[in-house]
Amino acid sequence: MNVHVENTSAMLSQDKPLALAILAMGGQGGGVLADWIVDLAEGEGWVAQTTSVPGVAQRTGATIYYLELLKAREGVEPVLALMPTPGDVDVVLAAELMEAGRSVLRGLVTPEKTMLIASTHRSYAVGEKEKPGDGTGNPTVVVDATDFAAKKTIAFDMDTLAVKNGSVISASMFGALCASGALPFTKEAFEATVRKGGKGVEASLRAFNAAYERVLKGGNDKLSAEPGKTFAPLPAKAGHPALDKLLARIRNEFPATIHAMLYAGVKKLTDFQDPAYANEYLDEVARLYSADRTNGGEAKDFAFTAQAAKYVAIAMAYDDVIRVADLKTRATRFDRVKKEVGVKADQLLYTTEYMHPRMEEVCGTLPKALGRWIENRPGLFNWLNRRIDKGRRVKTGTLFWFTGLYFVSALRRFRRGSLRHAIETEHRQAWVGEALRLLPKNYDLAVEILGNRRLVKGYSDTHSRGLSKFDRVMSALPKLADREDGAAWMRRLRQAALLDENGTALDGALKTVATL
Repeated sequence: MNVHVENTSAMLSQDKPLALAILAMGGQGGGVLADWIVDLAEGEGWVAQTTSVPGVAQRTGATIYYLELLKAREGVEPVLALMPTPGDVDVVLAAELMEAGRSVLRGLVTPEKTMLIASTHRSYAVGEKEKPGDGTGNPTVVVDATDFAAKKTIAFDMDTLAVKNGSVISASMFGALCASGALPFTKEAFEATVRKGGKGVEASLRAFNAAYERVLKGGNDKLSAEPGKTFAPLPAKAGHPALDKLLARIRNEFPATIHAMLYAGVKKLTDFQDPAYANEYLDEVARLYSADRTNGGEAKDFAFTAQAAKYVAIAMAYDDVIRVADLKTRATRFDRVKKEVGVKADQLLYTTEYMHPRMEEVCGTLPKALGRWIENRPGLFNWLNRRIDKGRRVKTGTLFWFTGLYFVSALRRFRRGSLRHAIETEHRQAWVGEALRLLPKNYDLAVEILGNRRLVKGYSDTHSRGLSKFDRVMSALPKLADREDGAAWMRRLRQAALLDENGTALDGALKTVATL
């Protein structure tokens, strides 16, 4: 029997398509960027194909767009892949820093082949936001990984650059791709593709060219694990007599090392209430500073006073219904939302807020005596709560709801007489009192006690959970007060409390402390 074996290798093309992967989230224009690349390639006589794979909605939906581009051959129809293959992607475009890290983990970025073009800005995932403490991912880990994983990396804040030019990140990423030289097409061809879009062309071209020039300039953005918050220095004048008096107090009564922190606290509390309330804050910090000096604080750079300057301000600027209503009705907030969603001059914007008030918040807003009277009558309280404790969608763009919230925000002048203010004041005095009590015998532990206020934040259920964790951490104080390492243990307990919402890590840490 004769067997004929045909040499099929001669029939197979050796052409290799250019493979690109775009990792983008909802609203970033990943689909637009993919369409632009396809239009560009087809306009230059290439064959192009794009597919998309939607991901989990951790940040409004993360999607991978996969493209293959191949120079057309007459009479030959290419077979292109539908999914990226690890180790076989030429260009990865990541529209956010952690998406760049995700592309490395998935094996899409390889050192001998892949050019990585990534924006260094962050859009935080649900997992990062839900932690009580700082749950944000470490950007330097991603940057270090991409330095080794990619053949070449182009990384800068493309989102901010796009916003400055009135466009979206897809336009700046298209400009970065053009300047990278990864595709064999001219800049004129790229720009012509953008012009064919028909909408927002001028803004898109501005962002495109800004990113193009940024890549030609060279160098990537430098990122740090902890950016750190900087405070404005103490100015000479504030332009208002009451505020100038507060600045003079800071300058004359406190060490220079905490002037910036005190100035930040004064601004926060003046905005929260009024200059008189900010003066009360300085009175409180002055009292703690006096105790600090008496107990050898100078040798420790007045760490106790510096901690008090930060956390007393936070405690006094608590979140209540009045504060929430004030923030939601400010003109600056409406301007910011309009800018974020790109409202045009001929468009109207309506904002819908989701609110879920409880009877506790209602009582807290009432005068102290009346609020206590209702809370001390469980039957009445529960009857009212069944009618109050419901989720509501509040359209702050309408006259009815805006007026209602504006009226609530106007109650600020009566805040000092409210039940919530009385409760917060009592809690603050007890908390600071514990720190002062321990200051003479355990300075470092007293500083950590002041730092525990970090656990209390927000309002409604969030505030209740934080307050519960604060109380549980403080419950370990009797065991730690006489220990030399008491401050270190208190710090560990606070860190454990910030690890998870349910307090599982804190439970374990408290059990450990109980065995000391």
